[in-house]
Amino acid sequence: MYPYTMSQWLFLFYLYCFLGWCVESTYVSLKEKPPHWINRGFMRGPFLPLYGSGAIMMLVVSAPFQHNLFLTYAAGCVGATILEYITGVVMEALFKVRYWDYSDVRFNFQGYICLGTTLSWGFLTILMTHVIHRPIESLLYSIPDGVLSVLVFILTIVIAADFALSFRAALDIRDILLAMEKVKEEMAHIQKRLDVIAAVKGEEIGQYRDAAEMRLEELTESIEGKLRSLRERMQIHPGEYLESAKNEALDIRDRFMNARYHAFELKTVRDHWKRGMILGNPGMRGNKKVHYSLEELKEAIANYLPSHPSTRR
Repeated sequence: MYPYTMSQWLFLFYLYCFLGWCVESTYVSLKEKPPHWINRGFMRGPFLPLYGSGAIMMLVVSAPFQHNLFLTYAAGCVGATILEYITGVVMEALFKVRYWDYSDVRFNFQGYICLGTTLSWGFLTILMTHVIHRPIESLLYSIPDGVLSVLVFILTIVIAADFALSFRAALDIRDILLAMEKVKEEMAHIQKRLDVIAAVKGEEIGQYRDAAEMRLEELTESIEGKLRSLRERMQIHPGEYLESAKNEALDIRDRFMNARYHAFELKTVRDHWKRGMILGNPGMRGNKKVHYSLEELKEAIANYLPSHPSTRR
């Protein structure tokens, strides 16, 4: 086991969080078309906790096998994969979204981990313990204890504040997505009521589509069209509709207007922290319940920030 103090372990964790952010943000930015800078990760500052945790985990699990490359490789594969899986499961359970997803990659397990990444973790563990960490360890020992303690204290405050704000933003995004689904359910009910009114007269007011297969914007346009068609028919043939049907149509219109306004407010994400989290994770995917709402929210942010390279059509 490495003979580090708590301050030294924390410094290493923060340093590897930063180095991981540099590598990940650069890689993702270069993959974009056209290439442009993306502040990658869960936090808004230059830190990726998963990389810091992964680096510390690699050091700990490989410590007993430092003189055996095969066992170092195996320990890295197993340890990093377990960490990645647990982190992915917990984050999706909390936030209803996946910040990475291997579902389209061969030999994946539930989309959280995949064979290719697992094998890569092993090689990265060898690289970490035998190449990367040695000069960093020399740097660590060159810093006086007093300076290191002050530096770690400042970094702890900054990173804790960033994490708290990011965690709150992730929960807010989750609440927005769930609220969008509730609005969608309300609009689906409105659409059914409109279809019932039309069916009483043996008419159709627009093509029927299952609301579950429609985005909120598509559902809104469908209801607007059906309301317009029903209103026109009631004006042309007022005597053919019962007063109760007319009153229900007015009630539906009012409910729809409220739902549409609520949907607009939900999709207008003005908060810098929430926008940054979505823009910084272009591969973010929602679970089955909020998948379409998340994609629609991304488009809404694209329209709100048309100058951002990742939002250009």
